[in-house]
Amino acid sequence: MEEEKENIQFELTDELLAQVEDLIASREDKELQKLLNDFHYADIAEILDELNLEQAIYVIKLLDSETTSDILTELDEDIREKVLKNLTAQEIAEEVEELDTDDAADIIAELPEERQQAVIDRIEDEEHKAEIEELLAYDEDTAGSLMAKELVKVYETWTVAGCMRRIRGQAKEVTRVHSIYVVNKEEKLIGRLSLKDLIVAKSEQKISDLVKVNVDYVNVKEDVEDVAKIMAKYDLEAIPVVDEHKTLLGRITIDDIVDVLKEEADKDYQMAAGITGDVDSDDSILQLTRARLPWLFLGLIGGVGAFIIMEGFKGLFTGKAVILFFFTPLIAAMAGNVGVQSSAIIVQGLANDDVKGSVNSRLLKEMLLAALNGIILALFLFVFIWIFEGELNTALAISVSLVVVIIVAGLIGTFVPLFLDKRGVDPAIATGPFITTSNDILGILLYFWIAKMILGI
Repeated sequence: MEEEKENIQFELTDELLAQVEDLIASREDKELQKLLNDFHYADIAEILDELNLEQAIYVIKLLDSETTSDILTELDEDIREKVLKNLTAQEIAEEVEELDTDDAADIIAELPEERQQAVIDRIEDEEHKAEIEELLAYDEDTAGSLMAKELVKVYETWTVAGCMRRIRGQAKEVTRVHSIYVVNKEEKLIGRLSLKDLIVAKSEQKISDLVKVNVDYVNVKEDVEDVAKIMAKYDLEAIPVVDEHKTLLGRITIDDIVDVLKEEADKDYQMAAGITGDVDSDDSILQLTRARLPWLFLGLIGGVGAFIIMEGFKGLFTGKAVILFFFTPLIAAMAGNVGVQSSAIIVQGLANDDVKGSVNSRLLKEMLLAALNGIILALFLFVFIWIFEGELNTALAISVSLVVVIIVAGLIGTFVPLFLDKRGVDPAIATGPFITTSNDILGILLYFWIAKMILGI
């Protein structure tokens, strides 16, 4: 039945949402259960995201814990927080007992500290409780906080026949068996076991004869971003997690890594747009203001800086040279755009671990690229100004300024994220308002200075 649910093409329509709301309002529980049972838990979560809080809680309490526990993991974070606030500690404990340890720990970690222990105390399965507490003890954004304790583990001394008997029991606790891990008597990871090799092997063969010792693994203290890079590089569906003694502690599966990548992409996108903190469109006006205001203030400071520079060159805005004033927005825009383009490419490369070679080689390449782009654009601008104004020197001054500004903006856009990355600062902060504002100011300064030199004013 689960496979059939996964293959249904779900689409949340207004008609479906209205049908669910009507069934809730009329308290037709059996009809509502029958309707929702045809959907995957992720689809039900999508429905609940669109209901009001009272309706969502009604559905959560109506369905069985085996289903609603999975639904909770798929709910929008803000909706889930509100739902959990309206469930008792006992009800939450019943939900997390149905989940794998990693998902259960994630749910409990979202609760206020005083409620966390209350929920843990009500978990009846002592082993499950102990494993959840272990995961909660790991620092956030480490492999330990992301791993699940559920896995299939065998000992190198076992025979194939004995192994087959024992893994049947272990597999019942694991949603998907990606790999079978082999350990020694000290619980240290030796390697992995191919299910195919296990099936075709003779019953009396030892696991030590079948084990593949070349296995990728990560330390429990490894940063989750590094874990994601390793799994992406080697196309892994799961990776074992060990401690400093190589003791097998758990495993991380690809679904958790996808969540990490999505969260990092969202964070980098917001940072590049000049938004600090983790916010979304449903947050309060005060929260959104706090997230946006710092970078907007930086833009304001940049505008004041540009004014001060232009004030210092106000002597240029006389006679035929007044045309320089009208090209100021173009120069500032080109500087900002080139800087953002350069920094975005570097930030993306750093995120994907694709940036190779020295900083100097990167800067040289960017300088040549910027120079080529700048010359092409400057030639077009030169012809336009010459035809429009008929002033050769003015066209030359503006065009040369454009080339220099583009080269400098490209170098800054390349150097800043590389520098920040070397210092352990998220390079995504280099994109957006930071680069745009700094290049706007520097671009205007170079523009007027070069124009003044060429025009001899």
